[in-house]
Amino acid sequence: MERVIGSIRRDLLDHVIVMGEAHLCRLLRAYADYYNTWRTDLGLDKDTPLRRPAQHRGTITPTPKLGGLHHAYVRI
Repeated sequence: MERVIGSIRRDLLDHVIVMGEAHLCRLLRAYADYYNTWRTDLGLDKDTPLRRPAQHRGTITPTPKLGGLHHAYVRI
């Protein structure tokens, strides 16, 4: 649990001013979506917890996540 809290703090909360409980809940939901869908993990062989198909062709384009704090790179 400490590792998860540390990741949330380093990746999100150290960069955002939280404006209340509702704002924090929205941020945490957005982070959970980003973490499970886009953030790669070396323990999962550079994949995400929710598996995604490999993209082999196309131009790599950054997509902002969490209000631009992080980016997902996809091929289009």
